[in-house]
Amino acid sequence: MTIAHHSPPTGGTGRLTSPISAAAREILFDRDTAPAPDPVAAELGLISQVDRAHVVMLAERGIVDRNRAGELLAGIEDLRKQRFAPLHDVPAPRGRYLAYETHLIDTLGAEVGGILHSGRSRNDLNATVVRLRLREPHERLLAESDALGRALLDRARRWADVTMPAYTHHQPAVPITYGHYLAGVASALVRDVEGLWQAGAEIDQNPLGAGAVGGTSLPVDQHRTTALLGFATPIANSLHAVASRDLVLRQLSAATVLGVLLCRVAHDLQAWTSAEAGLLRLADDVVGSSSMMPQKRNPFLLEHVQGRALAPLGAFTASASAMATARFTNAIAVGTEAVAPAWSALEAATDAVVLLRLVVEGAEPVPERMYARAVDGQTAATYLAERLVDTGVPFRQAHHDVGAIAKEALAAGAPLHEVARARLGGQLEHALDPAEVAQHAAHGGGPARASVLAAVTEAETAYARIRTAAEDRRWRWSKADVGLDEAVRSLIEPRRTP
Repeated sequence: MTIAHHSPPTGGTGRLTSPISAAAREILFDRDTAPAPDPVAAELGLISQVDRAHVVMLAERGIVDRNRAGELLAGIEDLRKQRFAPLHDVPAPRGRYLAYETHLIDTLGAEVGGILHSGRSRNDLNATVVRLRLREPHERLLAESDALGRALLDRARRWADVTMPAYTHHQPAVPITYGHYLAGVASALVRDVEGLWQAGAEIDQNPLGAGAVGGTSLPVDQHRTTALLGFATPIANSLHAVASRDLVLRQLSAATVLGVLLCRVAHDLQAWTSAEAGLLRLADDVVGSSSMMPQKRNPFLLEHVQGRALAPLGAFTASASAMATARFTNAIAVGTEAVAPAWSALEAATDAVVLLRLVVEGAEPVPERMYARAVDGQTAATYLAERLVDTGVPFRQAHHDVGAIAKEALAAGAPLHEVARARLGGQLEHALDPAEVAQHAAHGGGPARASVLAAVTEAETAYARIRTAAEDRRWRWSKADVGLDEAVRSLIEPRRTP
């Protein structure tokens, strides 16, 4: 035999016609080689945002001189434009914030730089920064979970009539549809998205003004800094404001619950894409080949879903353990050590959501194989028992009789419906086609098309409600950024007027 030789393609392997999707590649491969973000600019960018709001409020309340406030804000703006370059090589033995404040004092003078920390502590500053920093990962996890929900619901509508077995104990149970399964996952995901949204409520509470732990005697205005930073409300109790980082635990807890669902769905899809099952076919851009075995099509994204989805569980355990070591007051174990695991865990959870969405979008049911498994698995047996109940047979007797029919059919290698007709005769007026049986299951949220579409509509309404609330919150945050910029300019520009 002569085999034609071709140059290795750049877009795939001999078995696969396209490379992995760009979104999956970024998560799995490109991110590790991307330049690391500047840690100085990242930390001081958030700190200086709080500083801007704090100084504006101090000037408006008459706590500090407006001209000095304007000069200080100009110095902060200059550092922000330089992405804090002058501080990159400055020693920070007591943390970057104090190095940054010291730089402002050294460059602007004590009478200007020294007013920055009036009525404030690093304790309430850090508590505020944590909330600002949580906004982006919280919003991204919400948005990606919403995108997964929409992908599930779109395909639930598309495949509401594709019959397949539902499995219990890994065995065919009753006929459902692939659309019914996807709608069920989407409905469960709604609850998890709602949990994420509720866990994010504390992100919108402003701890600034709490000071070290007991507030301040200076007449600071928490409501003004709340508005300038885009928060919804100030925190009423100063002890709670600096002692608690429970919002981190709630974020991780909600992400853990989400991760459990992601893992369970990944297990299903992994089983259904196996060569033995063959119920689903995955697109080339969501599978991988083998470095050695050229025939392989590995659904490896699902293994990454399983590997990343429960990172929040480990982070929750670490964070809760750290917090439990401290008394209910400001503590490094709570404000620093317990918060540290959250960032990578929330990113991992978001990665798992994205990867599962890619698989869902790239999965096509194999209708003939799904239907055959529903037939071979005798999934119409329960429906047959219920039809006997309709004729007055007690359910337990019907259950026993149909079990005997199923056993006889298996022994004879015959379809369930043939043996049932021979045994029951005129008692069996209904067809035992799994596709028809699925459409008859219209009650209790079953797989009948109308029932599936009703569940889809209900889930779509819930997703839309949360999506709108999230959009409103993002608008508030964006509007606050604009308002803070204007307030800063109003204090800086009079100093520059000839």
